[in-house]
Amino acid sequence: MAQGNSTFSVIGSDVTIKGDVSASVDLHIDGKIEGDIKCASLVQGEGSVIQGGVTSDTARMSGKVVGSITAKELVILKSAQIQGDVHYDALTIEQGAQVDGRFAPNTQRQAAKPAPAVKDPKLQVAS
Repeated sequence: MAQGNSTFSVIGSDVTIKGDVSASVDLHIDGKIEGDIKCASLVQGEGSVIQGGVTSDTARMSGKVVGSITAKELVILKSAQIQGDVHYDALTIEQGAQVDGRFAPNTQRQAAKPAPAVKDPKLQVAS
């Protein structure tokens, strides 16, 4: 397939990928991924399984995810089963969706990043 001609990529239900997946286009997953996913937009089919983190501008989840999800616009459909933390700017969850993890807006996640290490021992906070 020629580069730049496709607006989306599909991983079929008969495909299992072991390793990270990165796509500059929209990604539709019906198969199984064992690794992290980074893409512009993600649509996950009902029978799909993702074991790893998901980072996407927009995501529409309807399968199983074991790992964290970070998306600007996230839709979790009723068939979804998510085991992991969810970070979002805008969130929609259908009644019946199963999520076992914490929800946090992306702004809180960015604010919670640890500060750079302080080299002056007088300025360090005792734990």
